[in-house]
Amino acid sequence: MIKHINSLISSRAFGNFILAVILVNAVVLGLQTSKELMERSGLLLDLIDNICLGIFTIEIVLKLIVHRHRFFLSGWNNFDFIIVGISLLPGAGGLSVLRAMRIMRVLRVVSVAPSLRRVVEGFITALPGMMSVFVLMALIFYIAGVMATKLFGETFPDWFGTLGESLYSLFQIMTLESWSMGIVRPVMDVHPYAWAFFVPFIMVTTFAVVNLVVGLIVTSMEGAHEAEDNKATDDYRDEVMAKLDALTAKVDAISKAK
Repeated sequence: MIKHINSLISSRAFGNFILAVILVNAVVLGLQTSKELMERSGLLLDLIDNICLGIFTIEIVLKLIVHRHRFFLSGWNNFDFIIVGISLLPGAGGLSVLRAMRIMRVLRVVSVAPSLRRVVEGFITALPGMMSVFVLMALIFYIAGVMATKLFGETFPDWFGTLGESLYSLFQIMTLESWSMGIVRPVMDVHPYAWAFFVPFIMVTTFAVVNLVVGLIVTSMEGAHEAEDNKATDDYRDEVMAKLDALTAKVDAISKAK
């Protein structure tokens, strides 16, 4: 019985079915935000939503039957368990906010799709290295914020009057959102040499540090992809070796029977 259930939940067809249910559920949850649709077809949408949740619950139960306590050794299983568990909580009274959190079921696409899992695993692997980059970024912002407050605070108090306002303005400049005509050029009208401060800041933060973060994530994703390929190769080799051992045992048994 357990062997058949394991074959079912491990099959590609079952994974594709769960993925299709997730996508249908995502569409339904989006439609439920429309008051007009809910007035006309609210019962049908609620029914489909409950059916999808029931399918997710059955999937989790089947996995628990097969894997038992080993189910919780997988981070992705824990992720699915939490997402489905949140959806099962009552959405009334003080917990009404949980109804809005049902959309989190869409995140299960990440655990079902291998390509998306690699992206997330690569991002998580890159976090330790990214922390060093974030600390460096914080130091650069702090130094630049103090300098900008002292240089431009008196003439442009709305943007650089305090350290907090300076940090926010510098963050806007780093994102390149209206940085030239919105902030830098008005400042240059009063302080002609302000470009000597802002241009190096943009070069360091936007083009150097941000690209460093992207490079760390890409490298980690490549490592996660390589590890997954190696695991698939090892599993295939083990499967082939098991079949060869079984075939050798059968040949030996036939030889002894003769």
